[in-house]
Amino acid sequence: MRYSIRLFTAALFLIFGFNAGAQTTADMAFDSMDHDFGKVKEDAGPANFNFNFKNTGKVPLVISAVNASCGCTTPEWSKEPVLPGKSGFIKVSYNPLNRPGRFDKTITVAANIPKGSLILKISGDVVPKTLSVTEQYPIDLGKLRMLNNNLSFVRIKNNEIKTDSLKFINISGVSVKIGFKGVLPYTTIKSVPENVGANGIGFFVVTFDGSKVPELGYQNTRIYVTYNGEENYNYGINVSATVEEDFSKLTQKELQNAPQIEFNERVYDFKDVTEGTKVEYTFKIINKGKSNLLIRSVKASCGCTAANPATNVVKPGVSTDLKVVFDSNGKVGLQNKTITIISNDPNSSTSILRISGNVLQKK
Repeated sequence: MRYSIRLFTAALFLIFGFNAGAQTTADMAFDSMDHDFGKVKEDAGPANFNFNFKNTGKVPLVISAVNASCGCTTPEWSKEPVLPGKSGFIKVSYNPLNRPGRFDKTITVAANIPKGSLILKISGDVVPKTLSVTEQYPIDLGKLRMLNNNLSFVRIKNNEIKTDSLKFINISGVSVKIGFKGVLPYTTIKSVPENVGANGIGFFVVTFDGSKVPELGYQNTRIYVTYNGEENYNYGINVSATVEEDFSKLTQKELQNAPQIEFNERVYDFKDVTEGTKVEYTFKIINKGKSNLLIRSVKASCGCTAANPATNVVKPGVSTDLKVVFDSNGKVGLQNKTITIISNDPNSSTSILRISGNVLQKK
């Protein structure tokens, strides 16, 4: 195609009798170089606009490329050379689906014009489509639907209490009385309101009490939702938080004399092993502070990994071993396991080590 265009252009040069001193570029004059679509409905399909131009030069115009600034914009254009005085087009199509809100996009046109390229612009506002109840509340909880059934308090101190909520809607068509099962001592939950009418909207209000958690570190619990007193363990919400010790009341002197946790290394790569192999590695926990380092908790990210320190109390200037054992049985492919260590180092109370590698399937 490019070869035929070149031949066609060369022939036109001969027809028009160009000489060495004549103009050797074309030029483009547009009706407009930017277009505002205004309001565009998200679900109305692509919005299209033709940028029409005239070749105001004295040689045939050839468009070599048209590139949009994002994949949401698709260009089409005159592929054959446009003779002097003749017109061509660049059609731009913008897809608004899943792109609510303002948009400003550019289209770069490369051609045999004096500057080599030029930029066209499109803009507009995408009006969001009307969402169904299922789209607004994608999580299925049986008689209820939710936007999200995971509530993370992220980080919370061991003397802190936090409250947050999750929104729901009753889609059952009848009034429902909501209850809960599996609530642990450090969480409380209530439905507001407790009795929710048909199509009614409510909130699960959850309180997390860091002082009642049995140990520091990451906590995750699942609370099950019941309807009209009927026990059902199919529907629930997840509540999580990382509970840390509160060091905010330490004096400057206490901070200066605090323990300081360090490691010989934080990542161990065991490379390739065959499935069923137990990988063992010993990390060194070093106390570079001025008082005893207390290992509050050591947790691995899965049951396939065990991690145990030789001692939970590390004196200043001393180190201890943290032996990690990864059981590759049933684990094929790339592996990345973490070990979370909670200590009384006020500057690094949560530390994470990693053990990773590739498990090859048994032949």
